Amino acid sequence: MKTSFTLISLFLISTWGIAQQIPTKEIQIKTALLAAPDEFKDGASVYGYDENGKFISLRKGSNDLICLTDDPYSPGFNVSCYHKDLEPFMERGRVLKREGKNTQEIFDIREAEAKSGKLKMPKAGATLFVLTSEAKDYEPVTGQVKDSYLRYVVYIPWATAESTGLPLRPSGPAMPWIMDPGTHRAHIMINPPRDN
Repeated sequence: MKTSFTLISLFLISTWGIAQQIPTKEIQIKTALLAAPDEFKDGASVYGYDENGKFISLRKGSNDLICLTDDPYSPGFNVSCYHKDLEPFMERGRVLKREGKNTQEIFDIREAEAKSGKLKMPKAGATLFVLTSEAKDYEPVTGQVKDSYLRYVVYIPWATAESTGLPLRPSGPAMPWIMDPGTHRAHIMINPPRDN
């Protein structure tokens, strides 16, 4: 009897703890949209977490933008929005991460699948917007985020420095450059200067 009571208590405490970590649906949507360009906010789809920590759709959108809420189990604050053509790539990454694959394994698996045609990548450029902040600057109850930083990524699969004229590293503030050239994950990075 005592053992059963202890197990039930631990289950309730752990379930309550999960519920306490996950912001309300409204706050998740509000904060996810911080990464979206203003003209796309109202019609963006939003994915986040239910009260049990399961990744779910929070809002079905009417345009081509998909936004992700902050992962309550990862350090810091990170929300992002991206064009719908990137969803197969993003979803495959989420699946592989849940399977316990590390960053290099995820890259290698998606690279092989993209080369074989199993993983569909955007034929033209597709944009990702990422807004981050430190955990101390995010209040999950109100959704207030301070000292955030927004960066921009344009995925251009298989592109190279030679095919784009982009350098392999930035040589000035906000200068675009290419990362992972020649791979399925080739992308233009644009990191605006941080406010001081």
